[in-house]
Amino acid sequence: MPEQDFMPIQSFDFLEFYVGNAKQAAYYFQYAWGFTPIAFAGLETGLRDRSSFVLAQGEIRIMLTSALGASGEVADHVYQHGDGVKVVALRVENARRAYQEATQRGAQGVMEPTERSDEFGQVVLASIAAYGETVHMFVERDVYRGAFLPGFQAVNNSGRIHDDAVGIIGIDHVVGNVELGKMDEWVQFYEHVMGFTQLMHFDDRAISTEYSALMSKVMQNGSGRIKLPINEPAPGRRKSQIEEYLDFYDGPGVQHIALTTDDIITTVRNLMARGVDFLSTPMTYYEDMKDRADTIEEDLHQLAELGILVDYDEDGYLLQIFSQPIGNRPTVFFEIIERKGAHGFGEGNFKALFEALERQQELRGNL
Repeated sequence: MPEQDFMPIQSFDFLEFYVGNAKQAAYYFQYAWGFTPIAFAGLETGLRDRSSFVLAQGEIRIMLTSALGASGEVADHVYQHGDGVKVVALRVENARRAYQEATQRGAQGVMEPTERSDEFGQVVLASIAAYGETVHMFVERDVYRGAFLPGFQAVNNSGRIHDDAVGIIGIDHVVGNVELGKMDEWVQFYEHVMGFTQLMHFDDRAISTEYSALMSKVMQNGSGRIKLPINEPAPGRRKSQIEEYLDFYDGPGVQHIALTTDDIITTVRNLMARGVDFLSTPMTYYEDMKDRADTIEEDLHQLAELGILVDYDEDGYLLQIFSQPIGNRPTVFFEIIERKGAHGFGEGNFKALFEALERQQELRGNL
């Protein structure tokens, strides 16, 4: 680890969504997105105010949490924001040190380092506040061998009917939306509090259409394993996708999660067969690509059929596609991404992507 990396982060540990009905959301993630239930906590495990279902696919862990009453932290969060990401948990070597480093540099502590244990070992958890009501949790679990965390019971999947996973293997990046004028404030937060550096910067000239624009800066940790782009709206003729998000989420929060695959065509076919809806791409996009078709391994006709976008940088290319919002509100969605050497974020596709988003905004009456 570089000497300046005072907060070494190993990986994304899990994402926790606060949702209206965790049991039904778990069914959606299992049968639409190919995740497998692995753990549960609720009344049966001693919790009185909430229940949580944990699902896994590849290296990804998603926790879905619902309130068991009409008031309290979870119920209030869902009432205000709808279904959304509350916790972006980061696996670290030493949670106490990570918390100390962050709070000494100005982070607001949410949960002081807390040790939890059961017959499978022990973990140390701590958390700090991020943009909006989002929380970063530090998870130290090197000696823990349970299904998820102490307090959760493993799910017995024997006898259940399962389809195979769809080929999603990890988290590439997690994108946050913040208010106009707040992007640089949060860039400084990640730089000063967590030791991140700025990987890329896209201004409103790079990310714009006829009607709307936004600005974005990509932050990454010392190892480059954790990438957290931050978006803010930019002035435009009409309401941007970021403004729509901020209106309907009622504040800053996680906009989308990019999920990696090593075979995007198969993954997207599987997801479509399960009922997942994606943004559509005009055929003119692929007409313009014909002269570069021999620079990619994939068949251009299949990419066009599925609506998968292609972008290049000096290191290779990437393939990506974006889902429709996964809830009732036009807020959180997923990206599926396969990298073929490229380290970028699809900047060559920004115009096509935002035009597709604007078509959906127009249908919703929000452009």
